[in-house]
Amino acid sequence: MTAAWTRSEGKNPKGGLNAKGRASYKAQTGGTLKPPVKSGDNPRRASFLARMGSMPGPMEKNGKPTRLALALKAWGASSKEDARAKAKAILAKNK
Repeated sequence: MTAAWTRSEGKNPKGGLNAKGRASYKAQTGGTLKPPVKSGDNPRRASFLARMGSMPGPMEKNGKPTRLALALKAWGASSKEDARAKAKAILAKNK
């Protein structure tokens, strides 16, 4: 069977991975994934929003939000443009 982080069992329905998915990723790859920082001016949040705001691909597919759209929403952005703008604002505040 494949790792939980690659199946719906390890994915949060609202976007991203759940605790089981992060644990599965760590066990399989040795990497570490921290829980999301969904609010505030944390540099990790700025980095995530900037990175995901530049991702190719649609925000909706077959009338449903894609995993990208769900993840951005979970981290506080309504669109790719909003994600890039929030990332820029957070980075400016942290300087």
